Amino acid sequence: MDLKLGGQAAIVTGASRGLGRSVAKALVAEGMQVLATGRSDEDLQTLVDQSSEGSVVPFICDMTDRNAVESLSDRALESFGRLDVIVNNAGIALAAQFEDEPLDIWDQTLAVNLLAPVTLAKAAGTVFLQQGHGKVINIASTSGLRGKPTLAAYSASKGALLRFTEALASEWATHNIQVNAIAPGAFETDAQSVVLSSAELLARRLRKIPAGRMGDAQEIGPLACYLASPSSNFVTGSVYVIDGGESSRL
Repeated sequence: MDLKLGGQAAIVTGASRGLGRSVAKALVAEGMQVLATGRSDEDLQTLVDQSSEGSVVPFICDMTDRNAVESLSDRALESFGRLDVIVNNAGIALAAQFEDEPLDIWDQTLAVNLLAPVTLAKAAGTVFLQQGHGKVINIASTSGLRGKPTLAAYSASKGALLRFTEALASEWATHNIQVNAIAPGAFETDAQSVVLSSAELLARRLRKIPAGRMGDAQEIGPLACYLASPSSNFVTGSVYVIDGGESSRL
């Protein structure tokens, strides 16, 4: 199926590893050019080396730096001459009991998981509104659907990101700009390294997932490509859960 993404350009935040890296690779495989942001120059360079020449432009970006995040749309335009899609994937999840959790963790979590996506959407929105089309894909979490213990800040930030997705989708629908979210469950990425390194913890975690396994990072790419493509032009304000059925048991 031709998703008609060839020649288009995207920004993918948090693309140096995990789900963001898989999304970036999937978009490139469909013919897109990607401005890939992350914190690891080495990991971003590996992504560049694994991609076709000129398809990935790496950029080290501190997602708590509002000026740096605002500049991403201009950097994409400078690199590719256009901007069609943004994927707000960068995120942090710092686990702690609420009573022991410093408010600094809340500041940092909200800055990266909520305010950075809002900032990038506003900057890219200037381009999208002017050209009359665009796609915003927010990578949320099943923790945003229902809060989870020891993840109060993370759950709150992702829940707010989902409400932002719905609100912005309503505002921009008449401008042919689609805003959707993906809510992943447990995937075999660095974020689950503690669980994956313990047979006991892994077995306990898998008992909660009807599919009996964690997701493979590559499984998120096709969904992101669909939401980036013209095939989803009538889809906006939606949240796509991809978690092996876990949230159906909550």
